[in-house]
Amino acid sequence: MTSSPTAPAPEFHLDATGRRIFIGLMLGMFVASISQTIVGPAMPRIVAELGGMDHYSWVATAAMLVSAIVVPIVGKFSDLYGRRGFYLAGLMVFMVGSLVCGLAPNFWTLVAGRAIQGLGMGTVMPLAQTIIGDIIPPRNRGKYQGLMGAVFGVTSVAGPLAGGWITDNLGWRYLFWTSIPFGIVATAVVFRFLHIPHQRRDAKIDVAGIATLTPGLVAVLLATSWGGTTYAWTSGIILGLYAVGVALLVAFVWAESLAAEPILPLRLFKNSVFTMSNISAFGVAMVMFGSIIYIPVFAQGVVGVNATNSGLILLPLMMGLVVCGVLAGLIITRTGRYKAIMLSGVGLMGAGVWLLTRLTYQATSTQLTLAMVVLGVGLGLCMQQFTLLVQNVSARADLGIATASTQFFRNVGSTVGIAIFGTVMTSGLHAAIVSHLPAGAAEKMAASGQQIGAGSVLDPSVMAKLPPAVAEAVRQGLAERLHDVFLLGLPILAVVFLTTAMIKSVPLRTSNHAPASAEEAGHELLDGLSSSAAEPADQTATDERVPVAAR
Repeated sequence: MTSSPTAPAPEFHLDATGRRIFIGLMLGMFVASISQTIVGPAMPRIVAELGGMDHYSWVATAAMLVSAIVVPIVGKFSDLYGRRGFYLAGLMVFMVGSLVCGLAPNFWTLVAGRAIQGLGMGTVMPLAQTIIGDIIPPRNRGKYQGLMGAVFGVTSVAGPLAGGWITDNLGWRYLFWTSIPFGIVATAVVFRFLHIPHQRRDAKIDVAGIATLTPGLVAVLLATSWGGTTYAWTSGIILGLYAVGVALLVAFVWAESLAAEPILPLRLFKNSVFTMSNISAFGVAMVMFGSIIYIPVFAQGVVGVNATNSGLILLPLMMGLVVCGVLAGLIITRTGRYKAIMLSGVGLMGAGVWLLTRLTYQATSTQLTLAMVVLGVGLGLCMQQFTLLVQNVSARADLGIATASTQFFRNVGSTVGIAIFGTVMTSGLHAAIVSHLPAGAAEKMAASGQQIGAGSVLDPSVMAKLPPAVAEAVRQGLAERLHDVFLLGLPILAVVFLTTAMIKSVPLRTSNHAPASAEEAGHELLDGLSSSAAEPADQTATDERVPVAAR
């Protein structure tokens, strides 16, 4: 019996146990995701109390670095030894990190706590997506992954708002403590109900892979984060870090080619769906996180949006992401088609970024909002689908590392995007501002050696003291630099559109019984051109309710 990709999805419902597990996974994703956004509004107050202004960025960098490193390692270990223990451990480690942060007596203890949180985040976030892949067939998975993606959109808006309110009313330490009750509930639910059968594989741990991947990633990500900000891109520290990082990552690839159970099996990249999906996810993350960082800069520095409402600036973008992410998941589940939706999403992202490039220093909030809505709708249509496609062509034995690979490429893409976009903005900002100053003011500034950097243009106290002509020049110069920042997103999205178009359409499986290998995932079809092509229908997938614990 066969079914075309456009046939109605087989009847599928999570039973009561499955629904509880899904809620537990959502809570785990919520606490891990919101921890990335809730701290921002409180940072000035935190460094005022604990010190560490010169190392301000380490509060974010510590969590990001550890999270990026641990993702592929945990993904592989979950394939070997099962998901449940690692997911529970990730939640508990995250809560320990939250406790350390909340009790931190000094700045570097806070950074250590954030690193511990990063270890938990790097475990919880990819495993939540992997467990969804364990309990829900790919054909029915779209709507659930759409809901998981909505968590990120909600926390991106709710995090800064909650962070500001909690800091003002309870104190910044409660930013970390308030996540602990949610983590406890998620831990209790998952511990009670998540029991997925797993055949443990006692394999030799890829020590060489871990030993080369970990420091290699640290070196490359540190260089990318520091380049153009803390140190010049051509400085010895940055070039040295890149040289060490590249050498170690080359050694990692060599080690993986020899390992019996590699941390990141190179054979996965032989599958075009896996490779193109991860390249696309990397590019989307670059543009997405670059936009999330620099749209508020435009709103506050150019349009003049009150910084008190900074948590609401991205609301139009995130509403588009959340609503269209859920709708896209429902449509994919109903029709089995995803290629056109994903290409439309990337195209709309491009349209949104193009609208951002059209904004001048005279732009209104309405024009900015329109651009954000279009960009958010595009993100919602394509962002979560790359994980779905990778899971669909991955063998059950590789599901953890395959899912983690997508999260890994997103993490690295976001880091690279923020760094490159930041360099573009700051490198010529002073010159752009000076070019719009009245001749007399420009000469005085040159004579005094005064520089106007990215930090000062967003400081309300500094801006309030500037003469109107200088403030206007600041807005014009900032708008020019941000134009170049947004312009950079267009060629990136052009590449993403091409790589997404190259993803061959494989019918979404109707059961969780994955093929023995990614190469056996089924016929790779051109979307919409061969409706008669099909995969064997698994009769077990038509069961209306399948107890999760029995799978």
